[in-house]
Amino acid sequence: MIRFTLKCDNDHEFESWFASSAAYDTLRASGHVACAICGSSQVDKALMAPRIAPEGDDAPTQPPAPEREKPLSAPASPAEQALRAMREHVEKTSDYVGTRFASEARAMHDGTAPERSIYGEARPDEARKLIEDGVPVAPLPFRPNRKSN
Repeated sequence: MIRFTLKCDNDHEFESWFASSAAYDTLRASGHVACAICGSSQVDKALMAPRIAPEGDDAPTQPPAPEREKPLSAPASPAEQALRAMREHVEKTSDYVGTRFASEARAMHDGTAPERSIYGEARPDEARKLIEDGVPVAPLPFRPNRKSN
């Protein structure tokens, strides 16, 4: 895994992990790399210094103090805090329907199922068909907890 510092055309700087430099290049070329703050797909690598671990027994086992001060689980920006709040609200007030999302949303739209807030997963072709048919759906900017590692 490799961590890159990235910067979008709106000057937002953020970090992301990739399997390799080639994986980043492939994802960027196919339009799958977007700014974590504004969603722009015009993203490039920002200037960054490589992290090289010292050799030998005297190598520190922990990163330098500035990196230890903030736990990895703490939100890094107001945008991440808002995203976390949104996720908590959706999970608290909606039913997770998993891969049945498209059929559940269509049934509610057609009046054959009671209306309620739901979230789940849909293939791109299923989501496109729902939108074309006027079913009110929107993508969420996070993966359901049930799909996270």
